[in-house]
Amino acid sequence: MDFIPFLAAAIVLIAIVYVIKAFKIVQEYERGVIFRLGRCVGAKGPGVFFVVPIIDKIVKVNLQEVAVAVSPQQVITKDNVTLKLDAVAFLRVMDPTAAVVKIRNWYEASALVAQTTLRAVIGHHDLDELLTNRETIDQQLKAALDAQTEEWGIEVRRVELRDIDLPEQIQRAMGRQAEAERDRRAKIIAATGELQASEKLSQAARLMASPGAMQLRTLQTMAEISTEQNSTIIFPIPTEVMDAFRAYTHANAP
Repeated sequence: MDFIPFLAAAIVLIAIVYVIKAFKIVQEYERGVIFRLGRCVGAKGPGVFFVVPIIDKIVKVNLQEVAVAVSPQQVITKDNVTLKLDAVAFLRVMDPTAAVVKIRNWYEASALVAQTTLRAVIGHHDLDELLTNRETIDQQLKAALDAQTEEWGIEVRRVELRDIDLPEQIQRAMGRQAEAERDRRAKIIAATGELQASEKLSQAARLMASPGAMQLRTLQTMAEISTEQNSTIIFPIPTEVMDAFRAYTHANAP
């Protein structure tokens, strides 16, 4: 007879444990996908909710944005340059039910898809485009990857190329090209300066063509010389006086 109370207490204790386990807590950044007798009945959360023990099963899905690293890949550009590069994709679960039902491990699957997408997109661009238009290529990678992960309920927030490992001979060629470009710009700047100087000298020569202007310039030069050092200055006879003297001489000649 003593066994009956013990059995009753055990049953009550088991019932309490099952009731406690029936209450599930889902954090703000999570959702709980409920399977009832093997059939998905939707996602719940955040907060506390009740599931039927044994009958219901819950799978928690994290909705936080995660970074998926794309391992370094050997890719060939459109102009047949072989290089190694890697990238990082930032993903987020938008449909918890699809992320659980339609794919076994969406994180690993996304990483593999990102590798193939990276090779495919880079193969449509030249090396110069890869180096100068990385932002455009990032957008193309995002669109291509998002199109493949959309059915899994995964949103691609952004994709960024990271390290680009160029072959050594390409690096040397780019160094020579950069040096040649700097030399070209230096020569253009020097030639432009000489052109501007020659234009100013030409303008000055046209202004100084008149005798009066030349005489004024001569007087200014003499004044500058006299202020710098003690010098004996021979004052030239103005050209107008010489011309008048020559005219007078010719007019009074016998």
